[in-house]
Amino acid sequence: MAEYQKVEYRIGKDGKITEKVINATGSNCTQTTETIEKSLGEVSSQELLPEYYEDSENLTTSETQSLNQM
Repeated sequence: MAEYQKVEYRIGKDGKITEKVINATGSNCTQTTETIEKSLGEVSSQELLPEYYEDSENLTTSETQSLNQM
């Protein structure tokens, strides 16, 4: 059974969008957000948190990305 995943988005006053994926492991973070990132615009930077590199048995992995709106 697939795990529940949560994606949080924060939009700063400058228009910068930051996303964080909760309850995903490894590359599931980037796969979860791939479609919406294409819709939002170009990804200007990506910072993978340490949890991304941990064993896939962990319950929580987070990813933070900055997106520029087109």
